[in-house]
Amino acid sequence: MLVFSVPFQSPVLLMPSAHAATVVSYQLLKQSEMPVTSGVRQIDYKWVASDSSPTEMIHVLKIDLTDPYVELNAMGGKGGSVTAGQSVTGMTKETKAVAGVNGDVFGTANEGAPIGAQIKDGELQVSTSQLNGMYAFAITNDRKPMIDNFTFSGTVTAESGNTFALAGINKSLYWAEPGKTNSHVNALYMYTNEWTAPQRPAGTGTTPTEALVVDGVVTEVVPGQEITTPVPPNGYILRGHGTAAKFITDNLYPGVHVSSEYNLKSQTTGQTFDPSFFKMMVSGHTILVDQGKAAAFSRDIAGVSGASSRARTAVGYSQDGNTAYLVTVEENGGRNGVPLKELQDIMVRIGAWKAVNMDGGGSTTMVARPLGEFNVALAHPTSAGTYQRPVANGIGVYTTAPQGELKGIVASGPKTVFMGQETRFSLKAYDSYYNPIDPKGLNPVWNINPEVGYFKDGLLIANKPGKTTVKVTAGSTSSSIGVEVLGEAAIDRLTVQPSSMVLRAGAVINVPVKARLKDGSETAVAPTAIKWEFKGFKGKVSNGQLTIESVENNAAVGYAIARYDGFGTAVVLTPGSEKSFETFENVTYPLEFKGLPAELAGSASVVSGLPGRESSNALSLKYDFTNGTGSRFAYAVMNAAGGGVPVEGSPSALTLDVMGDSSLNYLRAEFVGADGKAVMVDVSRIIDWSGWKTIRVDLAAAGVKGPAKLTKLYVVNLAEGQDERALQGEVAFDNLTLQYPPSPVTTTNPTIVMKLGSAKATVNGKSVTLPAPVFSINGNSYLPLKFVAEAMGADVGWEASTKRVTVLRGSKMIDLWIGKSELAADGVRQKINAEPVIRNSRTYVPLRIVSEQLGQKVTWDEKTRTITIR
Repeated sequence: MLVFSVPFQSPVLLMPSAHAATVVSYQLLKQSEMPVTSGVRQIDYKWVASDSSPTEMIHVLKIDLTDPYVELNAMGGKGGSVTAGQSVTGMTKETKAVAGVNGDVFGTANEGAPIGAQIKDGELQVSTSQLNGMYAFAITNDRKPMIDNFTFSGTVTAESGNTFALAGINKSLYWAEPGKTNSHVNALYMYTNEWTAPQRPAGTGTTPTEALVVDGVVTEVVPGQEITTPVPPNGYILRGHGTAAKFITDNLYPGVHVSSEYNLKSQTTGQTFDPSFFKMMVSGHTILVDQGKAAAFSRDIAGVSGASSRARTAVGYSQDGNTAYLVTVEENGGRNGVPLKELQDIMVRIGAWKAVNMDGGGSTTMVARPLGEFNVALAHPTSAGTYQRPVANGIGVYTTAPQGELKGIVASGPKTVFMGQETRFSLKAYDSYYNPIDPKGLNPVWNINPEVGYFKDGLLIANKPGKTTVKVTAGSTSSSIGVEVLGEAAIDRLTVQPSSMVLRAGAVINVPVKARLKDGSETAVAPTAIKWEFKGFKGKVSNGQLTIESVENNAAVGYAIARYDGFGTAVVLTPGSEKSFETFENVTYPLEFKGLPAELAGSASVVSGLPGRESSNALSLKYDFTNGTGSRFAYAVMNAAGGGVPVEGSPSALTLDVMGDSSLNYLRAEFVGADGKAVMVDVSRIIDWSGWKTIRVDLAAAGVKGPAKLTKLYVVNLAEGQDERALQGEVAFDNLTLQYPPSPVTTTNPTIVMKLGSAKATVNGKSVTLPAPVFSINGNSYLPLKFVAEAMGADVGWEASTKRVTVLRGSKMIDLWIGKSELAADGVRQKINAEPVIRNSRTYVPLRIVSEQLGQKVTWDEKTRTITIR
């Protein structure tokens, strides 16, 4: 049995859970809990496996349904549309919710309407689909939660008394089960003004006949086509095909009355409900939990990658019906999410008596209003970081509480900061219902203890690592926030992604620095937190840009060393050249759009006036993947008649400015090499940004051999995971620049022979005397640091304050510390079994570790006690 550990609460006995083929046990560990508003609390958990699986993050909105000021409701698309999807943040802002999660599964290849039912304020806005095992979450008008599998039935009655079955309300085309039949063949549907898509719906393969009904009276009938008159709020359109179209033409004409009635029926109890019985309803997918236990899945989970670890959204409620749980599982930054089997376990442990799976993956989003804040914020990163995919609907949390008296204040700011970074903290205030109030006039006083930095004009400037408490006091109220100033000990890897590696005076190179922390998370390091060292050239870094001012005479290599709190990595620069390839200002060759499959729409053209390029030209690539199937490709074909745009020589890299559209699609380029073979080159594996961004593409690593031709720039939407990405968008390209190979960094490995206990050695057969004899500690041989520099041709450095040894040789950089059993090789921390030592005021480094890190092999002859380095 597994003990369910929750800090600050009594342990609860829980069951083991299976992660994959082997049985793995889990702990659900509470990390934080904070009120959102009266009756709503945001709780964050860690989901910790007993094996080496990544630790996952679980986020919960716990809603007290007995609180009179709390309401749940459906949130829809822009302006209340059921087809104009928007982000969860957009929904909450539009409807003034204080928190929310994404809702139903939806089709990305059609209008984007919810697949299941949607009820808002008692109005059925979208009916259920005839699909097996699709459960929904609902709240009744008497505030009771319900999770059930509902079906829709309805009838339209003409003034003549003739009737016809109503198949649904505001539905996209789908394939009804169990026979996989076209949902709109011989069927009658109702479309309200909440359906804002241009067709009702697209892609049905049927010819519609439509009737417009206003206040129960037919005002317009159009056989064989769609009505173009806008649908008023007090009206709807009846859309029929086949036998349903005949019902319209036989019974409905301007001036006659028509009525409709419809209901929802529980497939588990047989009970029938008028939709107005419910305050709200949002459908989901399979049931997860029933009667406090993992339930058999009600629907095939392969379509939602149920057996794979993904971001997840789920909704549940407690056995007494007094508590609702809105739950998301994070997938970002080394966190993989969970399969549905684990999600079932999580929901049970949280307290769900019944639970349903909602849309997941790239749709999973939770937003909540932080205590004291007026606006909602992402509760955790989405699978694309800060980008929120537009979704069909969501579940919003609302408060109707009046304004109360001042209850407390909140210190607001990041929980981790870097030294040298200026970080702003702010004061927020909240009332007795945990709703925000204006803190103006509270006159806050900030302090920090222990003093790992200081405050200046509301900014924290951290100057040494450690955990501290930031406290703000205003009158008789105060608030604290725990903050960790990260030191080098927290960093597992430091990386720089330069936009160029050419050592040339006047070059300006973007040098963004990222740190991977020991907990697995990745974060950008503020430019002000990085200290730079230069070898082989003079330069400066400002706002993340390195400017090479001058290069030392005959310098074959330059090192730009980025250090944070002494932990470093190097950008190795060598002489090379750059050449402008295409600016799209004077294009003389043809450009054309090509889609694959052929029915795809789009355009490729040189345009001016794009945002960020108002006074210059760029290559625009617009694409519409709506009509395609499978993997889809939108090409900007460059100079097709000439076989592409010629590339001079053999460049090693290409830099280009790209305007992204946050579509999460894949961006590539195609070159044709000297051998006539096409080479596909990744420009970006995911377009997760908007606006312009400079990207460097390693042509040499991709296998592009000159002389070559650039034939295509293109966007890809792969079949796998297609629902994660946008089907329409626009990207643009500008300032293509070729970088030609920097001079290779060459090193010669000397052959060194020495004996343990002797100061005599040979280097390439030549006798030398070491500054001190080679000695051994616990089986590890040690060399004087000075000898490493002289014999191996390395540049060595020593920093007395941190007792750090730095070795630079060729393209390698190694940091070691006296007394530390670890090193950093090219910015990556590694454990070692021997550390540098100081003897008689002389520094010694472990022979084998340093030699092998520099690419040499070490052998030991026990008989002669001889060490050979080759």
